Amino acid sequence: MSYIDGFIVAVPTANQEAYRLMAERAAVIFHDHGALRLVECWGDDVPDGDVTDFRRAVQATPEETVVFSWIVWPSRQVRDTGMKAFMDDPRMKEMTDMPFDGQRMIFGGFTPLLDSGAE
Repeated sequence: MSYIDGFIVAVPTANQEAYRLMAERAAVIFHDHGALRLVECWGDDVPDGDVTDFRRAVQATPEETVVFSWIVWPSRQVRDTGMKAFMDDPRMKEMTDMPFDGQRMIFGGFTPLLDSGAE
C-alpha cells in the first residue's frame, strides 16, 4: 500500500514563483529517491475557522499564502529510505535559500485509509 507525506507551510505571497521553482527542483530529487508523485497546492480559498484553521496552524500573516502539499510513495519503507536519501542528496545542500520559514512547516507521514480515485 502507498504511503503519504503531507505538508502545510506559510509562504510569503510575493515568493510564489520562487516557491514553485524550489518545489520543481525538490520534486526531481524526491522522484529520484522513489517518490511516485508530488503535489503542491497554492491556497486560494482558505477560510478562517472558529476554533482553528490552516492559517493559524502555520501562523500565516496577511502577507502569506498557505501551501498544502503531499508526496505519494509506494510504501513506508521506500519513504523512509527515500526521505533520508533526499535529505543527504548533494542537490538539497545547494538549495540554501528557502522562500518560506521552515520552522512553521507542519508535516507528517500517513497511511492511506481510503483512496477512491487513484490515477
